[in-house]
Amino acid sequence: MKKLSLIIVVLSLSLTACGSSNSKISKNKFVAENLTGYNAEVLNENYPDANFREDTGMFEEGTVERAYTVMYPDTPDELHITWKTEEREEIYDIRFSENGKWKSAEGIEIGTPYKALNEINGEKISFYGFGWDYGGAVMWNDGKLENSKLRVFLAPEGEVADKFYGDHIIEASEEEIESLDLKVTSIMLVN
Repeated sequence: MKKLSLIIVVLSLSLTACGSSNSKISKNKFVAENLTGYNAEVLNENYPDANFREDTGMFEEGTVERAYTVMYPDTPDELHITWKTEEREEIYDIRFSENGKWKSAEGIEIGTPYKALNEINGEKISFYGFGWDYGGAVMWNDGKLENSKLRVFLAPEGEVADKFYGDHIIEASEEEIESLDLKVTSIMLVN
């Protein structure tokens, strides 16, 4: 009888532990870094509701053709994955620019303001000018995110003077930057 009770207790604890790990997975379902070890098959298993679209296209300013997958297309949770090979075995990068559920492990999401990025990074960030392919790209400047694989792009919501355009690091006063009302508009995770 004691053995039977012990077995029941062990099974109960095992089931409880399994249940808690499942809730942890679902809680982190929309954290981009959690996808980096997945291949296409694992993505399909873990995101059966994602309505996947797959194709190939030109990337890196039209110089490289890559296979890609779009998860949750045409919804606020749309996410783009490019693959290292046609077989879709290893992710090359992950991108999203819709204001849905996706975020980085650090909590950066679409709409995160410039000031919050500085706080998360622990050092003042700098960024490139607007109006070109990598417009608004953030430089982490030896902050906490310097060695991360996270690439973030900002865009202004305020008036933009000509000096804020172009392929160069922006030099401006805090007041000028504040008047731009910068927010994260695109996030990329390079694997």
